[in-house]
Amino acid sequence: MALILDGKKLAQSIKDELKKEVEEYVKKGLRQPALAVILVGNDPASEVYVRNKRESCKYVGINSLFFHLPENTTQEELLELIGKLNGDDDVDGILVQLPLPSHINTNEIIEAINPLKDVDGFHPENMGKLATGKSEGIIPCTPLGIWIMMKHYKINFLRKDVVIVGASNIVGKPMGLLFLKNEDATITICHRNTKDLKSHTKNADILIVAVGKPNLITADMVKEGVVVIDVGINRLENGKLVGDVDFEAVKEKAFAITPVPGGVGPMTVASLLVNTVSIYRKKMGFSKHPLTEI
Repeated sequence: MALILDGKKLAQSIKDELKKEVEEYVKKGLRQPALAVILVGNDPASEVYVRNKRESCKYVGINSLFFHLPENTTQEELLELIGKLNGDDDVDGILVQLPLPSHINTNEIIEAINPLKDVDGFHPENMGKLATGKSEGIIPCTPLGIWIMMKHYKINFLRKDVVIVGASNIVGKPMGLLFLKNEDATITICHRNTKDLKSHTKNADILIVAVGKPNLITADMVKEGVVVIDVGINRLENGKLVGDVDFEAVKEKAFAITPVPGGVGPMTVASLLVNTVSIYRKKMGFSKHPLTEI
């Protein structure tokens, strides 16, 4: 039976430690860390994600500033708000919940955020620092959460073949860059146009899947002893949440596997909090948070 990589439990322990850390700052007379969260429109899934993030901030002691803008908000109005938050010294991190309405250029919005406050790590400056191996950039939350989880469970990367299915800027590309930065593993990144996906996944010692297709990876597509990180979260017609991996079948062959829900999702939120506290620490003249040391 595979080792279940319990992201929910690990995320809670991280939040507990962050809570103690923030309490110590407040006892010393310092202000709370602050995260500004911007939601444009009324996408139900985005509203759930934002609510979970804000509740986690409240638990840890991070001051969550919420800006819920109407669907018809113009790009110029959104840019103006970001500009104000960029200039507010009491705001440590800025998060714009994606996806944005179709009339707003997502790339321009991401690039407008001060890279030092870019808690999601999507700004080209932070992605560039990751690509060039510099340590001072902000790492995107999902890849950071996966990295923290694998380190916690002592997953060995050395001389391993890592296959990443999904080449997005949010998960696939930065995840590959994290491995390349450490030069411990050999990386293959697959995408929607990859020919014969099975021929790649079958060779993976570590398989990371982030495409949003329920049960895409089946047991015949993996080898015995594989470590499987399932980033996907899909709701079936019957309401059940499943990942991109056929969990029940694949876990019989895997050495370790993340469940859905309760795997990568909670770690993404925990990493958002870690990034926020890390930005705060640097602004206060302390070192960055140790969990962000890659």
